[in-house]
Amino acid sequence: MVRFSGTPESMSSSKSKSTISTQGRTEHDGHSIQVLSRAADILRVIGTESDPLSLGKIALRVGLPRSTVQRIVNALLEEKLLATRPNTNGYQIGPEIQKLAEIGRQDVAKSLHPILETLSHVTGETVDLSICRNLQMIFIDQVVGKQRLRAVSAIGESFPMSVTANGKAVLALKSENYIQKLIDHDRQSGILNKSQAVISKEIKQARQRGYGLDESEHTPGIAAVGIAFKSAGSCYALSIPTPSSRFASNKQFLIDTLLHTRSEISNALTEVVFELSEQY
Repeated sequence: MVRFSGTPESMSSSKSKSTISTQGRTEHDGHSIQVLSRAADILRVIGTESDPLSLGKIALRVGLPRSTVQRIVNALLEEKLLATRPNTNGYQIGPEIQKLAEIGRQDVAKSLHPILETLSHVTGETVDLSICRNLQMIFIDQVVGKQRLRAVSAIGESFPMSVTANGKAVLALKSENYIQKLIDHDRQSGILNKSQAVISKEIKQARQRGYGLDESEHTPGIAAVGIAFKSAGSCYALSIPTPSSRFASNKQFLIDTLLHTRSEISNALTEVVFELSEQY
């Protein structure tokens, strides 16, 4: 038997206090969620830029008052989720975010390594996994081919994006603003010599076909095909480089084999996107 203690008045008063307390917690929780959402927006905006952003630019991008952004940025700085760039008034992603990103990169490389091994076994060629960072492609994993004459790059080595198969594949997933910024960067660096029309056509073809090509463009005598995908907040590419003398006769086989792995990549990772997105 259920028994109630206390007078009706005290019960009513107790119920009222309980309701007020619950409402108070709900309002507080709602405010906390809003702050977290705004902090996430700020981190996303800063994370998509290779150069640090000023407080004013951040406020403009996220559509919040400068004072609100300042409070959130200060909290993110204290937690080392953001950092200031020396000799500037700009903010960039902090060391704690970079540590988390490194864990994500290691997980992606670990999850995909069996796919690299299978690709290399089937094709007999070297297979590379790279990540897009600071307008470059950085190699994070590799399985070396069994051919006597083969293409090999060092883990940690960086390649330009506008003249490589993996770079063009990733550019096909990027926004027009990012692509223009990359083109300007590579042209100023002396990497890119072809016209705007040519590189734009190559990126458009990579977007339509689902893969990028480099036929002795970056390194004379070396050709490659690459596919790209987005996972864990970053853009990655799988590529197969070969000596140009062998690429012509094996080109379609390498393309078909690489494209076939897209389903295997989707099964190996929890979040994968193979199409253009303005978020990246």
